[in-house]
Amino acid sequence: MAEAADFQRTSASPARRWLRRAGALLSGAPLLAGLLQLPAAAPAQAASSDSVAVSLDSLSPNAPTDGDTLTVSGTVTNNGKQTVTDAHVGLRVGPPLTTRSAIDSVARHPDDTQGSTGADVGDKYEENFEKLPPGVAEHFTISVPVDKLDLGDDGVYEFAVALSGQTSAQPWDQVLGIQRTFLPWQPSDAGTRTRTTFLWPLISTVHMTAKTGAGESQTPQFLDDDLAKDLAPGGRLARMVELGKDLDVTWVIDPDLLASVDAMAGGSYRVQGPDGTATPGSRENQALAKQWLAGLQKAVAGKEVVALPFGDPDLASLAHRGTSVTGSLSHLKDATDVAATTVKTVLLVTPTTDFAWPVNGAVDPSIMKVATSAGADRVIARSDSLQETAGLPYTPSAARPVGGGTTAVVADARLSEAFEGDLTKAGSATLAVQRFLAQSLELNNQTDKQRSIVVAPQRMPTASQAQAMATALKALQGGGTWSQSQNLTAAAKDKPDPGATTRIPSRSAYPSSLRRQELPRTAFEQIARTQDKLDRFRVVLTNQSRVVTPFGRAINREMSACWRGRSTAADGYREGVEAWVDDLADQVKLIDKSETKLSGRSATIPVTVQNNLVQPVDHLVLRLTSTQPTRLEIGGKAYLEQRVEVSGGHSQSVKFTTSANANGRVGVIAQLYTEDGRPYGEAVSFDVKVTEVTPTVMLVIGGGVLLLVLAGFRMYTQRKRAAAARQPEEDGPGTAEESADEPGNPGAPGDRLPGESDSDSGAESPEQPSDPAPDTAPENTDPSGTGERVDR
Repeated sequence: MAEAADFQRTSASPARRWLRRAGALLSGAPLLAGLLQLPAAAPAQAASSDSVAVSLDSLSPNAPTDGDTLTVSGTVTNNGKQTVTDAHVGLRVGPPLTTRSAIDSVARHPDDTQGSTGADVGDKYEENFEKLPPGVAEHFTISVPVDKLDLGDDGVYEFAVALSGQTSAQPWDQVLGIQRTFLPWQPSDAGTRTRTTFLWPLISTVHMTAKTGAGESQTPQFLDDDLAKDLAPGGRLARMVELGKDLDVTWVIDPDLLASVDAMAGGSYRVQGPDGTATPGSRENQALAKQWLAGLQKAVAGKEVVALPFGDPDLASLAHRGTSVTGSLSHLKDATDVAATTVKTVLLVTPTTDFAWPVNGAVDPSIMKVATSAGADRVIARSDSLQETAGLPYTPSAARPVGGGTTAVVADARLSEAFEGDLTKAGSATLAVQRFLAQSLELNNQTDKQRSIVVAPQRMPTASQAQAMATALKALQGGGTWSQSQNLTAAAKDKPDPGATTRIPSRSAYPSSLRRQELPRTAFEQIARTQDKLDRFRVVLTNQSRVVTPFGRAINREMSACWRGRSTAADGYREGVEAWVDDLADQVKLIDKSETKLSGRSATIPVTVQNNLVQPVDHLVLRLTSTQPTRLEIGGKAYLEQRVEVSGGHSQSVKFTTSANANGRVGVIAQLYTEDGRPYGEAVSFDVKVTEVTPTVMLVIGGGVLLLVLAGFRMYTQRKRAAAARQPEEDGPGTAEESADEPGNPGAPGDRLPGESDSDSGAESPEQPSDPAPDTAPENTDPSGTGERVDR
């Protein structure tokens, strides 16, 4: 941000400035006398004599006012090789710093003994150590009334704790170690107070997998147990809630975190081990999750809650690498749509969902386009990305209309970065707090015009960083002499400064350090591939939500900003999600078949479909195809399809009628399809060996048929003769004579051969009343017609 406001403001009166100069000269007199007695090389040696480390562990109050007593405590450690004698720790107050750049300059070199050290407060307010041996650390505490610090007008003063003493190599009093910081001085209410919005981010890394256990409960599975560690007392997330509940902040929450904690609290869950096996989570962790959610519900009551899209997607990666991959933007829309429902269900509050937050607030036109594509019309940027070019002598308000109904809410970079780095040591945390307060006060003193300032810290503060943030905010909101709290929505609606820049930087201006951390294009291609497999799988399910919901949220997590700097973990997570889709889809499959023998011209071939899922599957079609339909037909054609529906945990055999036209092996392919015609799963190929009808078998069958025909003909002729023999008796004598005259009548007595009797033909056997009627009617003597049944 342009720092045209870096002009010198009037500080203390001329008399005070004269007294400070005189004090500085007097305090340096002994050092000057010693230097006059040393060789020419001595000053250079003194310049490199920073042998004592000074740590400023606490400063209270952080922003004193009239009547306060300032208490400073810390530690001095002799890192040199010589004992320091006549050591004493004193306080020094430098001149007021009238620009934000001046504050930055001091903060860059807080322990430089060669810079200006300011005026010593006095011997009365120091702590003495007779000697300080090498490697020894000594604690100190100094209290001084604020009115003894000789502070002038309101503003930011350089404040230092210095250790002075001498060594055997340098036997004169000198500053051997120093720690500089800042003392915000605002004893009375400011005429104009800055409206300050502080974002309190509740975001975590990805913890849940796409896997859920079988059964109705769908037991969730976690990557590890790190979430429980963060929820435990003293953990990062536990501290964020504990500290945030007493602060006037805007909560910025990733719904994925809430969903993960809620899953842990809701019942049994499992944790994935290094070898891939899952073990049950503990009841203690379940209790921690419930306790954390209860505390968060109380903490956000009455506060503004901003919900990010589910999983906190990396908008810059999506804009730079993902938009060219079909379907990527639809995942952002899904993540936005589910955000409000998740937060409302878990926290019982209705969140704001029209804010987008790119990583580090870095924006370019493509990021702005993607950020607003899912419905967000306000983008949280940062002033080191949207830099001022109009030469304003002050920091403008956060809201900037950038066209198309979109507002860029520009967070102040200096205030937002104040709590980065390792703040586990008390000294580092104290310096961060004082620097934040100094920048906030100096910003307010730039102009009498009231402005709205937004502070957007790092996405996932550590527990120590959160503690430093809370300390600074309590000082800012407790005294509140130059700042007043405001939520993010109010800051976005504030009247924009007409002189503030609204030009979005070009894509080439995006920081290369951030670009190197983006998800690659291959990541979005894998996400698209996983989604395609999920779409194929879901259509066969009777209860799609059991699969679509966990996989949809897992795909959102694959795009998370938390993967920056963790490319190996990101790759492993995406591969795990895709593999799990494949594994579930493979639970519905065809059972392999061995060679099938087909005897005769037609037969039935069974194909088995197995469903190892819990739920039934439907909307599947099984197609059986003959590779040589001229030799083997299925259902009278080259292939046949049948609809398949299989209950959960069962198998079903589907039968196909086939007909063979030739002997030998014929390849057959079984393939499942979805109803829209897309192949499902792997095809199963097998051979059908046709053993139709051989010539030898044909001869045997033909001979048997011929014997049957001959036997039938013989029976027919015998019955014919019997009927002819009975005919004369029924018709009377005249008729018998006429019949006997007819040639070729075998029943006539004159035609009989010698030795042949009537009993041989059976014609003269008298009929008895009890004899059964003949099988063939006497009047029907003609041969049976073609196809007529011959009774036996």
